This record gives sequence, C-alpha cells and structure tokens, in this order.
Amino acid sequence: MLHTFVAYVEDLPGVLTRVASLFRRLNINIHSLTVGRSERPGLSRLTLVCEASAEGGDRIRASLFKLENVVDVDDIAQAPAVTRELALIKVAATPRNRAQIFDLVEVFRARIVDLTSESLMIEMTGVESKIEGLIEVLREDEGRILEICRSGKMTMRRGHHVSSVLRAMGAVEAEAAAKDALENGVADKMES
Repeated sequence: MLHTFVAYVEDLPGVLTRVASLFRRLNINIHSLTVGRSERPGLSRLTLVCEASAEGGDRIRASLFKLENVVDVDDIAQAPAVTRELALIKVAATPRNRAQIFDLVEVFRARIVDLTSESLMIEMTGVESKIEGLIEVLREDEGRILEICRSGKMTMRRGHHVSSVLRAMGAVEAEAAAKDALENGVADKMES
C-alpha cells in the first residue's frame, strides 16, 4: 500500500538527513520526496511517498512525528487530494523529427521550454501516469531521450483544511496580532 505523508518541518540544516535516516532504520524505500517552502514562515513542507502496510504507515507517521524539528505529519494517501509531478525531459531533435515531437508535446499538453539545434526540452506537469505515458512514447524512438529530471509527487488535500492547518493558521494570526500589539505599545511609549 502506498502512503503519502505530508510533514511540516523546521527550515533548518540536517532535518532532511534525520528523515532519510529514519527510513533507513525502518528499512523502507522512499519512492518520492519533495521539499519546499510552505505558507508558514520558518517551516518547509515535505511530501514523502513510500510503500508499507496500514500498520506500517501508522508506525511511520508516529516515528516521523517524534523526530526533532518535525512540527506536524499527516498521511493523506486515502484522503481526497490533488497530486501533481513536474518533469523536464530533454530529447534529441533534428530538423527531420522536430515537427513530430512538437505534435506529441501538444497531444500530451506539455510545452517546449528550450530549443537548440540538437535537442529540445519538454516541461510537463500532471499525474504520474500521464508523465509515464509521454516518456514511453518518446522511448519508442531509440536514443531520443537524453535526460529526465522529475520533481516527485506534490500532494495537497482537497477542500477544507485539516484541523492542524487551521490551528497553525490561528497561531500565525495570533503571532501577528501580538507583534502588532507590541509595535503599537512601543509606538505609544515613544510618543509620550
């Protein structure tokens, strides 16, 4: 069973190493891992996909939550979610086959982001199966693919925020209100 964990982690050196070490200790392979800035200052959003039983998923979630610098963890594999992946694919292109590649790119709703005399680069965003489909068709012409770079899955729950996000948003709003009150208090003292 595939599990998709979304974790908010402190944006500090060594956090990703701790997460990877946990999976090494549990002897679980990471299928996909993406990390980037989040809507919360000082926190990064980590999306990790791995295969484990239902009980194993619960164990992984609990173990992740216990790690230093991990603020929140959610397993959203069974929740309604939107999942996307980004792929950059560099292919060999000659004047003879360029039109065929352009047609293929259009069919898959991808786009050309770089073009040279010997190659072109395709950018594609979508679900994993759509990206795999384009790669499969490109591989039919041997030697055409020169390089592939994929982001890994990025997943977000559909609809309403989970309670932990709402709590965090409240905490962020409370922090901003406290900061405003402090600044106003300092301004009031400076005026007197």
